Amino acid sequence: MVNKYETIFIVNPELDEEATKSIIEKVKNLIESEAELENIDEWGKRKLAYPINYLNEGYYVLANFTAKPEFPQELDRVYKITEGVIKYIIIKKDN
Repeated sequence: MVNKYETIFIVNPELDEEATKSIIEKVKNLIESEAELENIDEWGKRKLAYPINYLNEGYYVLANFTAKPEFPQELDRVYKITEGVIKYIIIKKDN
């Protein structure tokens, strides 16, 4: 059985463009290897609702994908150990 998911992650805006692209590519490759990526949408730099680690801005990225129920736990683990991801959320969508 597979479910639809949505994830938004925020990359540290102080990183250079190459490092930001590298993090986005890492997440994209992980999702494509374990799930079916529907789309990935880079929103770019936006103001945060509240400061995180003394930062007021972040580079937002949204991804929609279909995966088995075990995959979001692995994605969560990767987010936690990825230097440069300052905040993230993974949401299961209703079918």
